[in-house]
Amino acid sequence: MTLDVFKYFKNDPKNNKLIGDDYLFVEYKCPIEVEKFKLWTDTPFITYVISGKKDWTSVNKTYPLHSGESLFIRKGIYNTKQYFEEDYCTILFFITEDFIRRFITNNASVIKSASPKEHYDQIFPIHVTNSLNSLFLSVFNYFDMGGEIPRELVEIKFNELLFNIALNPANQDLISFFNTLRQVEKTSIQDIMMKNFHYDLQLEEYARLCGRSLSTFKRDFKVHFNETPGKWLTNMRLDYAKTLLQNSELNINEVCYESGFKNTSHFNSSFKQKFSYPPNQYRNLHLAT
Repeated sequence: MTLDVFKYFKNDPKNNKLIGDDYLFVEYKCPIEVEKFKLWTDTPFITYVISGKKDWTSVNKTYPLHSGESLFIRKGIYNTKQYFEEDYCTILFFITEDFIRRFITNNASVIKSASPKEHYDQIFPIHVTNSLNSLFLSVFNYFDMGGEIPRELVEIKFNELLFNIALNPANQDLISFFNTLRQVEKTSIQDIMMKNFHYDLQLEEYARLCGRSLSTFKRDFKVHFNETPGKWLTNMRLDYAKTLLQNSELNINEVCYESGFKNTSHFNSSFKQKFSYPPNQYRNLHLAT
């Protein structure tokens, strides 16, 4: 199962949080029994670690995150690994792309950045200065004040957070990505789908990742790929499974789930229909050649 992390934190009453129209601020302490899990988000967020350590893995790189460090996580699908030497506590700042787009547009005169460029990174390390660290902790301390925190104050803090990041030359790659949001009204379907086809999301969840309603997603998908999302996903997952069978030591069940299939019987029958042999026999034939 892949956790919808934005919906989880928004609806879970156990976590301290502040909710606005374009942002969600959460204090989160990881349960000790959770070591590894897979999550996805259709809302970008900043994570800052108060204590503990966690690994964040995107499609092409793993980022170890320690106390006092911060990452910007684009919308997408990720694997995480928790370490138990120290209790893990983090604060998460979910900020919609619309909020970031407005911020960059409204402050273009004071934010100097390289021209927008194509970004393939899903995760951006944030350079944490003393002032940014103090800002993170000041927001964290709001939860100790009790009572209702005015939304206007929270929004000011979110803008202050983005200013602190954007005015630091060490964060130029992230600001360059922010600038791409000014030019793109809708997320690239091709980019999202090629990076995430092997995860077991529903079509409605892929639509959210792409920033579209389900009906618009299906229509735009047909334009980009010239076939339906369901058929395209099945073919891509089967091709990926074939590659795993040829080049990995995963067993058949692991290949099935790693490729995005939910049960082995469907995987076996679909694989045989496309490649003439069931997965196990296909692997044996490939190894024999």
